[in-house]
Amino acid sequence: MSATSPAPDQPLLRDAAVIVDTSVSLTLGTDSLLVVDERFARKPDRGCCGLCKSKEPETKHAIALLNVLDAELRSSTLVITYARPAGKNEVSVATLAYPVSQKESSTIEPWVRKLVERAYGSAQRRKRLKVLVNPFGGTGTASYLYETYAAPIFAAAKCEMDVQATTHRGHAIEIAEQLDLDAYDAVICCSGDGLPYEVFNGLGKRANGREALARMAVAMLPCGSGNGMTWNCFGTDSVSITAVEIVKGLRTPLDLVSITQKDSRTLSFLSQSFGIVADSDLGTDNIRWMGAQRFTFGFLIRLLQRTIYPCDLAIKVDMKDKMAIKEHYISFKNRSDDPASADSDRTEAAKQSPGLPELKYGTVMDKLPEDWEIIPGETMGNFYAGNMAIMSKDTNFFPAALPNDGYLDVVTIDGMVSRASSLKMMNELATGGFFCMPDVNVRKATAFRLVPHEKEGYISIDGEQVPFEAFQAEVHHGLGTMLSKSGRVYEAEGPRV
Repeated sequence: MSATSPAPDQPLLRDAAVIVDTSVSLTLGTDSLLVVDERFARKPDRGCCGLCKSKEPETKHAIALLNVLDAELRSSTLVITYARPAGKNEVSVATLAYPVSQKESSTIEPWVRKLVERAYGSAQRRKRLKVLVNPFGGTGTASYLYETYAAPIFAAAKCEMDVQATTHRGHAIEIAEQLDLDAYDAVICCSGDGLPYEVFNGLGKRANGREALARMAVAMLPCGSGNGMTWNCFGTDSVSITAVEIVKGLRTPLDLVSITQKDSRTLSFLSQSFGIVADSDLGTDNIRWMGAQRFTFGFLIRLLQRTIYPCDLAIKVDMKDKMAIKEHYISFKNRSDDPASADSDRTEAAKQSPGLPELKYGTVMDKLPEDWEIIPGETMGNFYAGNMAIMSKDTNFFPAALPNDGYLDVVTIDGMVSRASSLKMMNELATGGFFCMPDVNVRKATAFRLVPHEKEGYISIDGEQVPFEAFQAEVHHGLGTMLSKSGRVYEAEGPRV
């Protein structure tokens, strides 16, 4: 996590130390900057027999390179700006400034370049950010959270920010559809998962939708109730730490999913749900004031009622053995290819074929492909398909999910399992044991079709309600782009078997 500094005794890089202001040494370690400041050091006061203690400035401390936001020579001063721990789960901007003589400048300048290069690695510096703030999402504090915790971080990192508040549902779709792709590097959503959903769909609606989705990265500051995208990409729900992670974020290809209903086609980046999860989420909108706890409350109420959700379900299954799925995850995680190179190739390919990909399996209105597996759905309790691993804090529903493997992870659970088993499943989400439970069916799939039997109910796409009618999903490998910490996998514990 960005708020944690490595130990100061780590290995140091060759020729990575400089002396400034006579008594201050700055040394680059493998993952931190070691600062030794002897200016305030003094011998103990012998007059009080060693019993008197006064607080003295710290002479040695390490700053994680991840937290270094900027460094430069300003006239005759070396200025280093970084994110400093400020409480249990936050960081704030801090600055080190040391006078540098003209004679020292020739030594300091290359050292500063080396510091910045190591602090940013493969990440783009000084990102140009289109910041969208949803003032109505979650508990309605997005504007305050952005201005207080994120904006200072972005400014300290010399990012360019163009901030715009959304005024109505679908506004982010309109903004993304008209966005100047040459003016920005990323769209930052200050919201819950609803705003990224709109941004991806707005980019996809353009005539050059495939190109727009490849070029424009999307990230989210956690200002909603679920914040699934932030948990997956950065492993935190802290706004200030997420801001640092966005500054250092790596462009990451992201599978997107086409959802068809009758004559409509939309894009999904997070999840598709039907059954108790969709019901517990969308059916509890009246108690949104409870935050993330409203989902738990809704789930328990429906569990006690032992509700089932009958449907017809067919899946284009690619893997369904849990051990094979785990091995696939490990193999993908340990790949040695360069994500940055693959991203460049993908962007160039998108320019050659700019429109959205054609639907390989047609729409929900077409004949069902013969090689799809029919799954019994008369007593369906929960159907949940995930493109990301974590849906909200401590809910790692899809531990084998990967950003860019070309598959959806599909979980189905029979509604007739015992209440005790259902409660255990809920508890195991936080401990990591959910994946290996025998009543939890897991499949890697490239498409599915679900047809509800009832007249009324809930279907959730990325946490957004869509018409309660038949729908079909199809994965598009690496169609979208996000910013993430690793550039390859989500910040979630992988599957256990």
